[in-house]
Amino acid sequence: MATQAEIRDGFKFRGGHPALDLAATVSGRLGATPRDHLAGPGDLDRWLVASGLAETAPGAGELDLILARQLREALYRLALARAEGRELTADDRDLLNQIASRPAAPAWLGEDGRARLAGDAAGLLALLAREGVALLGGESADRIRQCEGPPCAVLFVDTSRKGQRRWCSMSACGNRAKAAGFRAREKG
Repeated sequence: MATQAEIRDGFKFRGGHPALDLAATVSGRLGATPRDHLAGPGDLDRWLVASGLAETAPGAGELDLILARQLREALYRLALARAEGRELTADDRDLLNQIASRPAAPAWLGEDGRARLAGDAAGLLALLAREGVALLGGESADRIRQCEGPPCAVLFVDTSRKGQRRWCSMSACGNRAKAAGFRAREKG
């Protein structure tokens, strides 16, 4: 798969997994004024296209938006619990499992040989929930980390060889941390 930009259509894709990228649709989560990037159904459509789950806007409605926000928050809390070594809450597990059990968007092979998904927003979210189940219950669960760059709250899968990655992105939070460290050394 070709490397894609970390920011696409105004959304962050630094998690290394679509379930964690959905959780990143709230910026400033740890601050006083978090911003929900899924403000309306059109934003959900844009995110689904930017994430690569849909080629064209699936026509999300208000109920899809509510479902996406519920899924996002459950995924965030569950992934954060994994990152912190805490137990997964039953309510969030139940919600994730319930969404994952819904009919998912089917995959199909296009004439160009590329895999594609077909379906509405609810089907795409069900597929995303299944991917979240696989992440949180699979081998990569122990590699989920939260970015150490203040005030970043992005969760990511640490695919580094040693498993010691600290930032969601070297070009963003990592660069800021290294620059701050350099400035501190220059002053002191």
